[in-house]
Order: sequence, then C-alpha cells, then structure tokens
Amino acid sequence: MVNLECRSTIGSMAQAIKKIRVLLVDDHPVVRVGIKASLEVYPGIKIVGEASDGREAVRKAKQLSPDVILMDIHMPKMSGLEATKIIHKMAPKSKILVHTMYDNHSYVMESIRAGAQGYILKNSPPNELHRAIESVTQGNSFFSSSVTQNVLEEYAGNSKTSGGRRATDISPREREVLALIAEGLSNKDAAERLCVSVRTIESHRENIMRKLDLHNTAWLTRYAVTHKIVTGAQPLKI
Repeated sequence: MVNLECRSTIGSMAQAIKKIRVLLVDDHPVVRVGIKASLEVYPGIKIVGEASDGREAVRKAKQLSPDVILMDIHMPKMSGLEATKIIHKMAPKSKILVHTMYDNHSYVMESIRAGAQGYILKNSPPNELHRAIESVTQGNSFFSSSVTQNVLEEYAGNSKTSGGRRATDISPREREVLALIAEGLSNKDAAERLCVSVRTIESHRENIMRKLDLHNTAWLTRYAVTHKIVTGAQPLKI
C-alpha cells in the first residue's frame, strides 16, 4: 500500500517530467529539421507536429492543441501573421512564438497585435530558443535581445501620444499588481506575494487592462517598464 508521502512524491515526479508540446511551423524542411534537432536535446520539450504553411499550421493547431507554436512569418498559402491571428482566437491556450530572420520592429508590433507572446530571431542560439519556449509557456512574453530595445522605443513613442494610457489612471494597489506582472509572476504567485486571493489578482488585472486599454501581458509589461513602474525587466523577458 502506498502511503501519502509516496503518493505526493510520485505526483511531484509526474509533474516535473511533463513536457512542453511544441508545433514547428516553417516552409523550409531543412530549417524544421535543424530546429527539431536543437530542441530534442532538452528533455522538457516534445515536438508534436510540423507544418509547412499557415493553413496547415491552423489545422495542426486545432488538431494537436500544442502548448507552444513556433511560427515563421513568410510562408506560402497563408502567412504566419495571418495564421497567428486565427490561432489566437481559435486556440488561445496555445502560446505563439514568432521565429523569423527579420529583425524589423514593424513585424514585431504586427506579431504582438496578432496575438503572439514572443518574437525570436532564427540566428538565436538553441539555449535562448529553449528559454523563449519556457517563458511563453509560463505566460510571459519573450523577445530576442536585439529586438527588445526597438520594441520598447516603439511603445514609448506610442504611449506619449496616447492620452488614455496614464499611470495615474490606476490605483496604488493596481500599480503593485502591474509591477508583479512585469516581473513575470503568475496570478497565483502575485496573490501569495500580496497575501490576497487569486481572484483578487485576476480582478485587479482585468481593471488594469480596461483602464489602460492594454490587453495582453506583453503590452502590460512594456507599459510598466516605460512608465518606470518597475525599474527594469530581465534582458530577454519583458
């Protein structure tokens, strides 16, 4: 008979080995082979499928319900940005990480608006790609270091001309919650830090998004950084 302590240990072990299920989307077979080989060395990653164009990506996302979709931008039949928009609405639990060669701030902004949680360049080392996948799985956003500054500058420029996005619009408690979101804490962790319920954090988060007209974690984090609600974020996780 297994005692409660053993059951707890077995449960913890099962949770520890749960793999992140990844769908690879790229129109070049050689690129997919290379990405797959570089990720398979990480025991926490499992490649569950591949797609060679946007339409196939949408179909595979619906069929496989992956945790993370590694999405190229320029592909035949349907672009990665268009596929991202559809998948974001159809399967919001699947996190989309744009994976491209284009270090272009307009593509970054379009990707975010489409619903992507991150943007990483194809020349990034495998360990950075692994961190990016883990980060978006945890509900954070992730950008290659070379594009981060461009994104912050773009957002800072937009925020100066947006009268509806003022730090004074949110309460002191909401500022605390926003700072924790920018640090990458989950709702549960933020609730524990502030000694309140998870539902209270969720309510604050909803109010912040409504007041600032910002509707994903990436935008909330950039707002917190540019308005100095947090002094800084991790170099690659903002």
